[in-house]
Amino acid sequence: MRVTATGRRLIDPKGGSFWFDAGAVCLDFAHTGGEGQYAVFESLHEPADLAAWLATPPLSVVVTVPVSARELTAAKTLRQAIWVAAHARASGEALPQDVVATINRAAAGAPLQPSLALDGTTALWASPVRATQALSSLAREMIDLLSGPLASRIRECASDNCPLVFVDSSRPGARRWCAMERCGNRHKLRALRARRA
Repeated sequence: MRVTATGRRLIDPKGGSFWFDAGAVCLDFAHTGGEGQYAVFESLHEPADLAAWLATPPLSVVVTVPVSARELTAAKTLRQAIWVAAHARASGEALPQDVVATINRAAAGAPLQPSLALDGTTALWASPVRATQALSSLAREMIDLLSGPLASRIRECASDNCPLVFVDSSRPGARRWCAMERCGNRHKLRALRARRA
């Protein structure tokens, strides 16, 4: 997958937003909503929402075939599998077999195919571009992440009540927070208050 940068602005349903860089597009995708208690963060309500998310940089996949309700369901299934797999890896636990099967099934489909534009300097995605191809590419990226050198760097935010997961690609491997402007600053504030008390 040709991606030069990662990260998205996450919206808190209680108000506010912050920039969160998960370090991999597949992990950015895992943070688009969820099941159970995370349903309040859902951003993929209808097929057009998935198309809009895919079209946003860094992925910049403009689908040429409209996203179907079935593809939206498949996207949410893959998203949940990526979420569970990332948390399992961050906790040092074995990945559930059904999660592995879901990721493998999505990856087995045809991925996005890069294509050189007529100007000879610009890369595009070869048409037709379908959502299932983007999902396959996201699943393949997750496979590479889980089986590659950064697998041991998948972490959950160190804050007590923040479930966000990310790849710590910093040179020293010392990233602890989802974002300094959010959980990192909250931790510093609590530590300062504790010292003053």
